[in-house]
This record gives sequence, C-alpha cells and structure tokens, in this order.
Amino acid sequence: MTFEALGLAPTLQTRLTELGYHTPTEIQTLAIPVVLAGQDLLASAQTGTGKTASYALPVIQRLLSSPAVRANQAKALILVPTRELAVQVADSLKSYATHSRLRVQAVFGGVKINPQMQALRSGCDILVATPGRLLDLFRSNAIGFKQLQILVLDEADRMLDLGFLPEVKSVLRLLPGKRQSLMLSATFSDDIRQLASSLLSAPQEVSVHPANSTATEVEQWLIPVDKARKNALLIAQIRQHNWQQVLVFCRTKQGADRLVKSLTAQQISAAAIHGDKSQGARLRALNDFHQGKVQILAATDLAARGLDIKQLPVVVNLDLPHITQDYVHRIGRTGRAGVAGQAVSLVCAEEFGELSAIERLIGQLLPRQAVPGFEPKQPLPESKLDLRPLKPKKPKKPKKPKVPKQA
Repeated sequence: MTFEALGLAPTLQTRLTELGYHTPTEIQTLAIPVVLAGQDLLASAQTGTGKTASYALPVIQRLLSSPAVRANQAKALILVPTRELAVQVADSLKSYATHSRLRVQAVFGGVKINPQMQALRSGCDILVATPGRLLDLFRSNAIGFKQLQILVLDEADRMLDLGFLPEVKSVLRLLPGKRQSLMLSATFSDDIRQLASSLLSAPQEVSVHPANSTATEVEQWLIPVDKARKNALLIAQIRQHNWQQVLVFCRTKQGADRLVKSLTAQQISAAAIHGDKSQGARLRALNDFHQGKVQILAATDLAARGLDIKQLPVVVNLDLPHITQDYVHRIGRTGRAGVAGQAVSLVCAEEFGELSAIERLIGQLLPRQAVPGFEPKQPLPESKLDLRPLKPKKPKKPKKPKVPKQA
C-alpha cells in the first residue's frame, strides 16, 4: 500500500517523501480514505502507530480547496487533553502542511491568553486546542465557529479520565451541526461509545489493536525492590546499561522532583515535567530531552500521552500508576512505529495490588529480574494471572445536594 493509493494529493505525497515516510501504517491505511470521503470516524489505535497523521493528512487535504478563512474563525478544530499534546499535534500539522498556505495555531492554558488572541485575529485553518482555553477564547470573542467544517476529538479516553467531559460538551454546543466529526481513543470503553453516539453521525469504526493490549515491540519486565531503594536502583540500572535517554514515570510531582535531585547529585542530567511546572519550564525540559542535553526525564501521568519522542529506547516506571490503564499509555512512549523498546517497572511489596491489576489488564505476568544487592527485605508476593473478564465500570452516582441543617 502507498500514500498515493490512499488518495492523498501530490503535494502531501511530496512532503511525506521529504520526511522519509514511504509506507502508511495500518491505522493510516484504514482511516485516511474514510476521512477523505467526508465520513465520521471512530478509531482506536495505540500511541506510536501513526495516529496523528491518520487524521492530520486527510484534514489538510480536505481544507486545501476550501474558501479562505475569515478573521477569528477556524475551519478545523482539534481538541486534545494536554498542552504537550497540543504542541505536538500542531507541530506535526505545520510540518505536513509546509507546501500549502494553511495556517495552524495551537492554544492551551498555562500561558498568557493575549498572544493567542492576537494570533487568532486573522483566523486559522486548523486550530488545536485544549477545551478550557478554547472556551476562554470563545467567551472573549477571539474565536468563532461559523466556518467550521471538521471536528477532531483526539485521545478522547484521556479527556474523560481528566474530567474534561463537561467542557467538551460545552464546546460541542457551540459548533455547527453540519460538520465532519472524528474521534480517536486508545480504547472503546462504554463511556467512549456513549460520547461517540452524541458526537458522531453514522461513523465508520476502525480498530488497530485489541483493547488494553501493549505494543509487541516493547520488552517488559519488573525488578522487585524496597520502596526506599528505588532511586538508588534506578541510578545503578542507568549506569549498568548505559541508558542515554530514559523517560521515568513517577506517581507524584514531589517524587519526580526528588528523583531529579538524586540524579543530579550523581552527575546524571535530569529534568522533571508535571503540573506544578510552568509551561515554559515544561517545554524547555522536553526540548532539552529531545536534543540529548538531558539524559533522564521524570514525568507524572500528565505526560503519559502527550509526548512524542522519536525512537525512545527505555521507559521506567519508578512507581506503578494508580489508574491501571495508565500502564499501557506509559509504556506506549517506547516501541513506537515498529522500533523496539524496553519498559522496566521497579515494584515494591506495597504495590502488589497495582501489579496484579496491570497483569490482569494486559493478560500476562511481567517477568521478574532480581538485581543483586537490591533484593527487597519485604518480598514481593508471587503473581497469579487472573483470567476472569474485566467488568465494565459502574457509572458514578450523582452526589446528593447537601441539605442545610435546621436551626
């Protein structure tokens, strides 16, 4: 299969050749013709499968022949859950649209709103936005949707995880009913299907990987260790394996900051990204990591789906995630686009419950590799794979309003 066979315009084919892309991935092969045909799409694909290009390329092509965008308007809107993902998607769109006159703009919170308002004065063809900042801009009359043709909801499951559903619904009420809508998610949960039913019209459904599966290119294992010795074990592993670029996931912001201090004290360059960091600091850390100036990037789950690091070799779970599904998204940062990767988890006895839930989710036991000198004093219990089918989450009961006490 070629990009030409999928129906992409010659200008886009030329740009893909310049970027070194010659063969479409599976999700691109399935999704691009659907989007080009103007149909609604519900797609499930793991990170690292070329998901962004699967909608970005046909959206660009559909807009090439459309009328010029007017002031403070957008022709395509891409909603994403995090600032990092907004920057990543916008950069990809700008790269693909190099040979066109299409304007791409990203807007997100955590930075001053005035520069974003000024950037939207002349309108933009494709707007990438987080829901909260988009609503702020709309209320300030900086953006309107009279020309909107296409809506993309990317990483919809993450939107729900982060509690953005009310804001997403507020955005949907502002958009014209006659539009093409695309929705992409790592999983097809009941909540996702319910959202899709209200968002999409007779969508084509495509799924590249089974729900909750982990990338086959990722070698996974765990090392049992006491909680207090995790940082020391990580430092030993970095030196033993000569890891030059490692993404380390921590459960808390404080844990990420403590790890950076420990690594720096051992002359290992490190930086942290989490919600307490300013947008500028986070972007600098990511850029330094991309360029190899920083060896270790410590992140909370905020960044689990918002990073696109080419050929990242190693992901380390310093702490297992509270939300079981986040394990899949974390290790999806490596083993991308067919390139092999490694994912190692440092697991203490207190995390056995999280470990069991992860192993049940992915349908396999993680191999264990003890490291001499770091054997835990509190042993990690042996795992037994639970093969019972996972039950869907029960919907949360609405909170009852508090009744004031009688005087």
